[in-house]
Amino acid sequence: MELRHLRYFVTTAELGSISRAANKLFIAQPPLSAQIRQLEEEVGATLLVRLPRGVRLTPAGESFLHDARAILARAEQAKTRARELRDGQRATVRVGLVPTVTQSLLPDLIQRFQDAKLATCVEGQELVPSSRQLQAIRNAELDIGFIRPGSTNHRDEEVCAIDDPYCVALPLDHGLAHSSGALEAGALEKEAFVAFSRYSESDYFDQTAAVCEASGFKADVRHTATQFMSVLTMVGHGLGVAIVPASCALMAGESVVLRRLKGVERKSELVLIAGTDFRADPWGEKVAELAGRSLMDFGTHLKQLSVWR
Repeated sequence: MELRHLRYFVTTAELGSISRAANKLFIAQPPLSAQIRQLEEEVGATLLVRLPRGVRLTPAGESFLHDARAILARAEQAKTRARELRDGQRATVRVGLVPTVTQSLLPDLIQRFQDAKLATCVEGQELVPSSRQLQAIRNAELDIGFIRPGSTNHRDEEVCAIDDPYCVALPLDHGLAHSSGALEAGALEKEAFVAFSRYSESDYFDQTAAVCEASGFKADVRHTATQFMSVLTMVGHGLGVAIVPASCALMAGESVVLRRLKGVERKSELVLIAGTDFRADPWGEKVAELAGRSLMDFGTHLKQLSVWR
């Protein structure tokens, strides 16, 4: 089994089509089909079901896809580390991000790495939901990451965490926008909601639904968006209200007011995770330590925002 066989399989599985994979890999379709069949023979299991249009993973194929991605990521990591050691310096950190982190925490993180002369290259990747990012950490496709965990079990990978409590984003002219103190989630029962798309930000979609259901009502979702900024823009135009983390106050415009929600049992956190093997390396541990300081300072900054008062 060669790395190219794994690459052929992963590309085909991700595109769901042998013909599209052949085009992307710049090889003819018949040789690609033959290579995948040889791989299946070597593995001893059918990995792909051939359909009239495209292919579909079998249960064995889904399992093999996770492992194949991890092997390819490890191979790339090995090449990168070898080159960096040849040049006398580790220099690349692969960082998993969620949207609010990309805009607010990433610049400080890059500066800390540069000041410590630890990384000359930061490879950032926004990856949601959190389960995907956690799997990428475990597959060594990422070195560190920032997640908003829902039901994921990330205890082994967690470095540190900060509170990023649930707030409601309201249009500036909304009746609840200018009263003081935190709001009960039940006060939103009659409101139209702007929510995150379940297919792009399922963590926060599910958490929003859970917060409302715990308060005795189902959110009346009228509008959906894939990014926090888009959600806030819709709220600012008066299309509805939205449940968002407090860190969204850093990107909300003048047409949006954030107020904290009280009586919410579900915890909203921003968590730094890192691979256990990565942290076992002294250089990796230093990277995780600097990222942890950046996150904790970010948490201190959040608590100074008016939405916490």
